[in-house]
Amino acid sequence: MRVKRGTAGRARHKRRLKLAEGFRGRRNGCFKLAKRAVEKALQFSYRDRRAKKRDFRGLWIVRINAAARLNGLSYSKFIRGLSNAKIQLDRKVLAELAFSDPASFAAVAEKAKAAL
Repeated sequence: MRVKRGTAGRARHKRRLKLAEGFRGRRNGCFKLAKRAVEKALQFSYRDRRAKKRDFRGLWIVRINAAARLNGLSYSKFIRGLSNAKIQLDRKVLAELAFSDPASFAAVAEKAKAAL
C-alpha cells in the first residue's frame, strides 16, 4: 500500500512557522529561514533564562549598595552586619525595601551597624 507523506511534513512546517511569528523579513514566512531563526531564538531563550538570574542579582546588589551608603555603610559591611545580627532577608527583599521603603531599610541598616 502506498503511503502519502504530505500531511506530516506540512504539519511540521506549520509548527515551525508558527514559532517564527513576529520575526522580521522572510524569517517568518520562508521555512528554510524560519527554521534557522527559531533554532537560534530557542538557544537565546535557554541561555537568557539563566542570565536573567545573574542580571537581577546584580541589580539588587547595586540598589542595596546605594541605600547602604546613604546609611553610612558599604555593601560588604552591611551584609556582614546582617549576618552577625542574624537577620535573614535575601537580596531581592532588601532591594525592594531600599527602593520602595527607605525608612524600613534605614532601620535594618541600623541593626546591621550595631551588630558590626
